[in-house]
Amino acid sequence: MKLKAFLIFLILSSILSSILSSCRKEERELIQTPEDEILEANTNIASLIRRTASNDGSLDNIVDKANCFDIAFPYTVNVNGVDIDVNSASDYAVIECVFDQSEIDNTLNIEFPIAIILSDYSEVTINTLEEFESYTDSCNAENEYDDDIECIDFTFPIEASIFNPNNELLETITIENDNQLFDFIDDLDEDTITTFNFPLTLILFDNSEVVINNFDELEIVIDYSISLCDEDDDYDYSDDDCDDCTISEIESLLTSCSNWNVNRLKRDAIDYDNAYYNYDFNFFSDGTMSVYWSSIIEYGTWTASGSGNNIEVIINVPALPLCNNNWILQEIKNCTDDTEINFVVGDDDRIQYFNNCN
Repeated sequence: MKLKAFLIFLILSSILSSILSSCRKEERELIQTPEDEILEANTNIASLIRRTASNDGSLDNIVDKANCFDIAFPYTVNVNGVDIDVNSASDYAVIECVFDQSEIDNTLNIEFPIAIILSDYSEVTINTLEEFESYTDSCNAENEYDDDIECIDFTFPIEASIFNPNNELLETITIENDNQLFDFIDDLDEDTITTFNFPLTLILFDNSEVVINNFDELEIVIDYSISLCDEDDDYDYSDDDCDDCTISEIESLLTSCSNWNVNRLKRDAIDYDNAYYNYDFNFFSDGTMSVYWSSIIEYGTWTASGSGNNIEVIINVPALPLCNNNWILQEIKNCTDDTEINFVVGDDDRIQYFNNCN
């Protein structure tokens, strides 16, 4: 009787073992991942993802002149004697306005303590100017440029699956932001197999989208995007003021407001700020313009073309040669009740129109 029971046990065990073996075999076949969908530690694609997800420290260069970290909100700075609470990135424009309104050298002092966020998203508390300068000095101020990739961004969430060397699923995690993605890449283990659940969608600097189906494609696209845009890592805070400027914006602004005045004018490095004092400039939607002063009226033409930092506005009023040029739109500014539109050509020519209609 015992022998019969033992034989039955062996048969049942054999059947169960066969079923489990078959299930494991089927599971391994289902989760077997193609080579181009496996993410390995210490590879070029892992490095590219890490650089794309790292914290960009160049956004607040007007304050800290340091690309390898940014200052955590909120904090306070004193700019040319004016206290400014910096609560968000929009307050950098407030600082720039104070800079631009000054006729003397600008000064900016940070009120300590502050917290800085490094490229790996770790935070460090800074209590003194000396501590702060030790970090800014480490940012390689000689060439100003950092290692992060800013011309392309991941869209979230991203699902990642992790397997052991036997292709058995250990866990599936959801990555919600750049910080989590950076940490995920930093923690990659050579003893595990990792993949993303493709397809992924990435956004280029011009807001166009790219759909990625595997890591080979991802490596190609990120590598290609590195040189597609100006990452603005330099410390010239005013060289990117028209990144988002459009033709429709400048056309609407010039034509909807009447009686523009010339506030500043420079030609061939010579100042003519008062040349058109009390002259009223009017721009019309048909491409014509008029200038009125002292009971005199003159006519001319204007056209606008281009985009972003390369918008060209050609002004031609034959009777007023100093205002005529193929001007490049540098900035549209609303620092006070006035709206200011700055045009430049190189370093020697500049004209600023202002109006209080907005």
